[in-house]
Amino acid sequence: MVAAFMLFTAFIIYSTITYYDPPQELVLYENARPDTIHCDLDLNVLSWNIGYAGLGDDMDFFYDGGKRVRDTRQRTLINLDSIHAFLRRNALQSFFLIQEIDIRSKRSYYFNEMDTLAMPATFTALAPNYRVKFVPIPPPVPMGSVNSGLFSMSRYLPESSIRYGYPGKFNWPVRLFNLRRCMLVNRYPTTNGKEFILINTHMSAFDDGSLKKQEMQYLKDFVQNEYQKGNYVVTGGDWNQSPPGFPLTRFGEVFKSESFRLTNIAADIMPPGWKWAFDPETPSNRYLNEPYTLGKTSRCILDIFLVSPNVEVLHNHTFDLNFRNSDHNPIQMSFRLKK
Repeated sequence: MVAAFMLFTAFIIYSTITYYDPPQELVLYENARPDTIHCDLDLNVLSWNIGYAGLGDDMDFFYDGGKRVRDTRQRTLINLDSIHAFLRRNALQSFFLIQEIDIRSKRSYYFNEMDTLAMPATFTALAPNYRVKFVPIPPPVPMGSVNSGLFSMSRYLPESSIRYGYPGKFNWPVRLFNLRRCMLVNRYPTTNGKEFILINTHMSAFDDGSLKKQEMQYLKDFVQNEYQKGNYVVTGGDWNQSPPGFPLTRFGEVFKSESFRLTNIAADIMPPGWKWAFDPETPSNRYLNEPYTLGKTSRCILDIFLVSPNVEVLHNHTFDLNFRNSDHNPIQMSFRLKK
C-alpha cells in the first residue's frame, strides 16, 4: 500500500513538472515580407476536425459514453490516407483549418499526421493544445502519450502566426492530463491597408460550461478589437456548441447523452452585422457513444464560421462524408473581403 502511494505521488510530481504551460501569447512565425491579399478576390477556407484519424465510423469512445480508447493501427492508417486524399481533392482552397491533428501520439500509433497532411506549396503552422507525457485514463488501457493541436495551412504567406491561449483551466490535478485550449491566428496584409485575420479555434467539450463561457468571451473581445481597427476577421473550427438558435434535436435526440451536453452559442454574443456561416441541412458531428449507424446515431452541428461585417459570405457547405474517417464532416466557405 505504501509502495503504491509513493508510486502515485511520484507520477503526479512527474506530470506536474512536465505539464505543458506555454505563454498566453506564443509567436510561431513572423515574416517581414508576407503576401498581400487582394480585396474583392474570391477566397475559400476549409475547416475539419479530423479526430486524429482515430475516430472513424467503426469507433465509439470512452469519453463520450463508449468503451474504446483507440482504433486498430490498420484502420487508423486507412483513415489518415483517406483524409489526405480528401484534402488533395480540395487542394485549391485558399486556407485550411485543421483540428485534432496528432504528432506521434500513442492513440494514433505515433504517426506524424502533420507531415502526411501538409499540402504542397502551402504555409503551415501548428499550435499545440494537448501535450501530455502520459494520460492515465481509462484503466486498465490508458491513453498514454498525446501530442496534438491546431494545424493551419495557407496558400498565402502570413505576416505572423500566433498561438493565443484561452483562459480557464480544469482543477488540479485533472488539468495535468487535459487540453490547453487555444486559437491559432494568422495575420495577412491586404491591398486596402487593413489586415485579414484568420482564426483556427477548438473550444472545450467536457466541461460544465464555465470554460466555454470564458473562451467565448475572450474570442469575442479579440475579434471585435480587430474589427474596430478596420480589419477583416474569419474564425472557423470546432466550437463544441451549435449555432445560435439552431434546433438542438435537428439531427437526433442529443439530449439523451450523459457525456456531452449540447448547447447553443448565445444568440446575443455578437453585435449586429456579424454572421454565423454553416450548412443547416447537413450535420458536421456525430456522437461517439456507439459506432456510427445512419438513422440511429445522434448528430449535430458543431463546426461553424464566424465572419465580421466587412466580409461577404458567398457560399458555405458541409461535405457529407458519412463520418467514415472522422467523427466530424469538413465544412467549407467561400467569401470576399469588401473594399
